[in-house]
Amino acid sequence: MNVDTTIAVKRSESIKAARKSAKSEAAALGKSAPLADLLGTVGKRGGLLIALLLLWEFAPRFGWVDDTYLPALSTVLGEFGKMFASGELFKHLKSSLVRSFAGYFIAIVVGIPLGLLNGWSRTVSQIDNLLIEFFRNTSALALLPCFILFLGIGETSKIAIVAFACLWPIILNTISGVREVDPMLIMFARSLGLSDGVMFRRIILPASLPSIFTGLRISSASAVLVIIAAEMVGAKSGLGFLITNAQFSFRIPAMYVGILTTTALGIAINYALIGIERKFTAWKPRMIK
Repeated sequence: MNVDTTIAVKRSESIKAARKSAKSEAAALGKSAPLADLLGTVGKRGGLLIALLLLWEFAPRFGWVDDTYLPALSTVLGEFGKMFASGELFKHLKSSLVRSFAGYFIAIVVGIPLGLLNGWSRTVSQIDNLLIEFFRNTSALALLPCFILFLGIGETSKIAIVAFACLWPIILNTISGVREVDPMLIMFARSLGLSDGVMFRRIILPASLPSIFTGLRISSASAVLVIIAAEMVGAKSGLGFLITNAQFSFRIPAMYVGILTTTALGIAINYALIGIERKFTAWKPRMIK
């Protein structure tokens, strides 16, 4: 074997070794990429929240705040475990869920048809527009004494005030969804000779769904907030009652358990509605992240 042949063989072996090394590195990167992506996503979306929770945990322990009024997060989670195991937390959560969902359901049943009717008919909109504007600018919590006065301090007043608070965002977003349908779609439907009923079912209603779901999500947050406030005023169960009763009894960890449960409830409802919206609006283009 001459010198040129030896050099060629060496180069061939070097190229093969380099290719093998590159493949190994690519495989290693491919395996670590999902983990890196996951960590990056968690860091971007939850970095501030994680930092806040860590601050909550260590601030009382290092004496930065009085742990009598702000116990460490681990202490609150320990209290959460005790209340969950005893069934106390579930009892209050169930009461709040029943009241808020009852009022929320009433608002949906009344609000969506009214919103569709107002968005579709200019005549109806002109008749009740001033009334809608009047009540949507009236605070539900400001009317709580009126609801208690007329309906009593029982369940009826709490459900009614939740329905009132949830009704207006649903109506307004439904009206907006109907009125923002692309006019070209309506013109195209009329050119095909579709009747108003068919056009409403096939074009107007599907196109307005994203806006309707926006109203539902806003109203779901209102339902949770309002029922908590109503239970703080007059109730013997519910998360609002739990928070105020724990405060008066100086059960501070239990008070924070009620607050965190309220937050978790609102987040869970919001993401549930997002999932339902995606099922009904699969045609809608999604933002590429």
